[in-house]
Amino acid sequence: MKQIIKYIKNNFKILLIVTMGALIAGYFVGKSTHQQINESTHQHIDEATNQIWTCSMHPQIKQDKPGLCPICAMDLIPLTSMISSGDDVDPNEIMMSESAAKLASIQSMLVNRGVPEKTIYLQGKVQADERNIAELTSRFGGRIEKLFVNFTGQKVKKGEKLATIYSPGLVTAQRELLEALSFKETRPSLYTAAKGKLKLWDLTNEQIEAIEENGEPQVYFDVLSPISGTVSKRNVTIGDYVKEGNALFEVVDLSKVWVMFDAYESDLPWIKMGDEVNITIQALPGKNFAAKVTYIDPFLNANTRVVKVRVVLSNNSHELKPEMFAIGILESKIAENTNQILIPKSSLLWTGKRAVVYVKVPNRETPSFLYREVVLGPEAGAFYVVTEGLEEGEEIAVNGVFKIDAASQLQGLPSMMNPGGGKISTGHNHGDSKITDEEMKNMKKSDEKLEPTKFNSPDRFKSQLNTFVDDYLMMKDAFVDSDDDMVDKFAQKALASIKKVDMSLLKGEAHNYWMTLEKLIVKNLNGIIQMDGIEMKRKHFSVISDKLYNALESYGNPGHQSLYYQYCPMAFNDKGAYWISDKNEIRNPYFGDKMLKCGEVKTVFNN
Repeated sequence: MKQIIKYIKNNFKILLIVTMGALIAGYFVGKSTHQQINESTHQHIDEATNQIWTCSMHPQIKQDKPGLCPICAMDLIPLTSMISSGDDVDPNEIMMSESAAKLASIQSMLVNRGVPEKTIYLQGKVQADERNIAELTSRFGGRIEKLFVNFTGQKVKKGEKLATIYSPGLVTAQRELLEALSFKETRPSLYTAAKGKLKLWDLTNEQIEAIEENGEPQVYFDVLSPISGTVSKRNVTIGDYVKEGNALFEVVDLSKVWVMFDAYESDLPWIKMGDEVNITIQALPGKNFAAKVTYIDPFLNANTRVVKVRVVLSNNSHELKPEMFAIGILESKIAENTNQILIPKSSLLWTGKRAVVYVKVPNRETPSFLYREVVLGPEAGAFYVVTEGLEEGEEIAVNGVFKIDAASQLQGLPSMMNPGGGKISTGHNHGDSKITDEEMKNMKKSDEKLEPTKFNSPDRFKSQLNTFVDDYLMMKDAFVDSDDDMVDKFAQKALASIKKVDMSLLKGEAHNYWMTLEKLIVKNLNGIIQMDGIEMKRKHFSVISDKLYNALESYGNPGHQSLYYQYCPMAFNDKGAYWISDKNEIRNPYFGDKMLKCGEVKTVFNN
């Protein structure tokens, strides 16, 4: 023990120095470790602070924290989650999260080949076979002495007498024949000329020989039916004087009849000679007929834009009568020996100039699509034939396509309205002003159909409104002609004229109601002017038409001419659409010459 105490006393200074050194080293090590922890924590905080959150459907929205999109109320997602990894990412890809794709109801399918089939519905009428119509005219002048056909619709047989004619000119011609008969040997040409004259007047060789044998001219001559059939026209009565060339009778053989159907231009690729048509007749319910196409008119009717398609039906029982309405159903296959690429109509965006689909990019962690233009073949029921632009096995979006295109357009990527990419107007802004988030939220609500209310409006307001109506009608005619340039021209005129309508002339509810109508009309006129493709312009035109109808109902017809509120049930995939016209005749602005006559008058606005 004494030795230990002595050792400590001798080495106290050394032990003190070592202890102080350990304490100092521990201090600096602890400080360093604490600093590293703080730096690491600070780094994580910075990373969390720098995280950007965006909306998969509205990528222009960017926030520094999670939340809801101010436009569509979808959950915001980290910006990095919309970016696919890899070096093969196309800069034009539109990328979406799984939740965004599900919320937008986006569905896709593989492109397959198939046999294009289409059911064509045809409307037509029963008509007489033109090859079995006999028109009887007077070959010589005279007087109707007897009439054996007493009414139209009477059935006659071939060779049956229809009428008896007394003809002084025919009597004279017979006497000339009898005189020439005595010179038959010496002057045969005179005899031949006299006999030929009677033949030209429809006398048979037997009748001429009988005249020669009797030696006396025949005073009365019978008009005989050249075919068996039904008398469809009787143009004379007993005692009538007729001249050479006058129509006497028309006889129609109805043992066979034609059914003449109207086929639209879009149906022509599906119709060919020999196709079978199943036919029902409106006047004969429960009976079905079948016949093959025997004739397709080589000319298109310039006014109706239809082609006549003919079938022949046997009608021995005479139950089929001319002018009966008929409906035909033709099941067509235009590619019986080859398979072609078919895509559903729902997968297609069509501007009138371009057909667009969105192709799903394979091997992506989240749904990713690319804009693709395709060339379409004929319509095949619920499908389109694609001749160029797609390959079998590729995957395309078939539902929610418009939402993909809208997101692509907002990001400045290639889209239906702007195939070259870049930020463009969506067509919903008013004039040159940009659309706000508040407008986006209320857009659906503002587009709801307004209920018209009757107001008294001053003449000055009506005069200004009538100027807009005139410009609208010119724009409507341009849509009928499918003239994109003229549509834009008259849309600009209509925009200028509606802005000149002085709403201060209206008071109270009438003033407020007009403000709402004008805002919607201006918005959609701008949509027509700014958008590419006449089909998209037509959608804006339908909204303008609805609001103009509200104006006419509320403020009255401002002009002197009657206006017709007309409706087409086939527009916009059978959803139907209305328009205003100054003519009772239907001239469809949503189909142009494709279905010019499709529609009906719903309301007439008289001044």
